[in-house]
Amino acid sequence: MNQDSTPTSRWKLRSFVSDSLLQERETFLRLGPKAGPIYARLRLLDLAGVRSPNMQGVSPAARSFLFVCFGNRMRSPMAEAFFRKAVGDAGLRGIHGASAGLHAIPGNEAHPWALTASQEIGLPLTNHRAQPVTADLVTQADAIFAMDFQNQAELLAGFPEFQNKILMLSAYADGSFRCREIPDPYFGDIAATRRCYGVLQACIRNLTTELQMFFKQRASANSTGVQS
Repeated sequence: MNQDSTPTSRWKLRSFVSDSLLQERETFLRLGPKAGPIYARLRLLDLAGVRSPNMQGVSPAARSFLFVCFGNRMRSPMAEAFFRKAVGDAGLRGIHGASAGLHAIPGNEAHPWALTASQEIGLPLTNHRAQPVTADLVTQADAIFAMDFQNQAELLAGFPEFQNKILMLSAYADGSFRCREIPDPYFGDIAATRRCYGVLQACIRNLTTELQMFFKQRASANSTGVQS
């Protein structure tokens, strides 16, 4: 008999599926009547392998970028730090980046794992203080990057009029991470935090490369216009 078909293996599989379904149900209920159904749709599409909705990139005219996660203590502040350094190194003027959390407690410091991992990278989050997502931040941003489906669902439910600029940061990820969730390392450990930051760094690198391309295209168009 195949080992995977033993009663013990089948029980473990059922237990895993049951736990996963319970967790998803809890998330659905916690998100409430507006964000819950949106989250369920996003989750089902992902399970079905339909990820084209997550592939949308930024507008060539985008100048202000907002990175959003749950508490603004781990993922979004590191994405902001990567972004600020990348656009500075690339000489992209007039580009602004910020971060916020959907459930941030104002003034909270970065998580200890975030402090350790960011220090290792050379972009310490020592001075970071969390701020919540506000209508002003959302209105002022040209592109709003969510890290996972919960972030995305809450943003879409709270700001439906801005759905066209609410994007998944993983649209800029590499390989198998592309258009998938960037999980919250808060539920992992320092190693999970380092892996998460590796994904974020790749996303920001690819995003910056695209922004550089937009800038070159505009410069070329302006040059052609002047000459004509």
